[in-house]
Amino acid sequence: MVFLDEAAVLQRLDLDGCRTAVRRAMIALSAGETRQLPRSIIPIGAGRLFGQMPGALLADGYFGAKLVSVFGDPEQPGRSAHMGVVVLFDANSGQAICVADASAITLIRTAAATAAATDFLAVPDAQRLTILGYGHQAGAHIEALARVRPLSEVRVWGRSFERAQDFCAAMSARTGLSVAAAADAREAVADAQIVCTVTGAVEPVLFADWLSPGAHVNLVGASVASAAEAEAAVVSVGRYVVESRESARTGAGEFLRAIAAGLVTEDCIAAEIGEVFAGTQAGRQSASDITVYKSIGHAVQDLAAAAYLYEQMR
Repeated sequence: MVFLDEAAVLQRLDLDGCRTAVRRAMIALSAGETRQLPRSIIPIGAGRLFGQMPGALLADGYFGAKLVSVFGDPEQPGRSAHMGVVVLFDANSGQAICVADASAITLIRTAAATAAATDFLAVPDAQRLTILGYGHQAGAHIEALARVRPLSEVRVWGRSFERAQDFCAAMSARTGLSVAAAADAREAVADAQIVCTVTGAVEPVLFADWLSPGAHVNLVGASVASAAEAEAAVVSVGRYVVESRESARTGAGEFLRAIAAGLVTEDCIAAEIGEVFAGTQAGRQSASDITVYKSIGHAVQDLAAAAYLYEQMR
């Protein structure tokens, strides 16, 4: 059995390879070639949860699960720390073959999945990126998106302008890109061609009338039905693409709020991203379309990343 701690995953799981693995997994998901159950949560105590996300990549010969604890962070009230493992099994022998740090896999596969979606949905010459949020996912997303579009300008907004400035200085040094902090979220989004929300917000930080024609939006930070990083109208103004229709109906907060407000019906989902990847459904149809990709996270993405890591080491 292969054991990969956080450092090993961060060293070995490259964004380009992970993007390819996740794209293949999402095509398989939409084609009905995978198996997965909705995430289940067991309360452990006050501010403490245990989550399980099982799934199977049948065509690739793997199954397994992501197992994570979500514990409140006493040093940051309102924030939670996610810790756990992804366990990969061989579907032929039934043997457990790989255990990998879940935090590092989630960090990289989330950004890789966003980059894959952006590659298919953003205008080809998109150069202006706005990131709302400045945590670990913000950094991973900047690096991942720079691999699929020729970024010339990156703007970052967060609730603390000073922390956003520090983050931007670090990212500029790390990537060589022009990364600048914005004091106002609306100004940060103005004329952006790609917008990513990677915050911990439960109420909207992005509004529909801020978006320019042709913009592509990635909604990434909110992964439960009770949270929404964008107002409901963002769903109704664009071509709305999801990971899966089933998960959107149960966990996409913006989508559920848009339905409750009477702005859309369930039919507003233009496609699953796997269908767009496979070419069976259209993504962007014109240069002026606003496209919106909703990321919640799927066990098959974690398993695909773990399988990619494992196959590199065989």
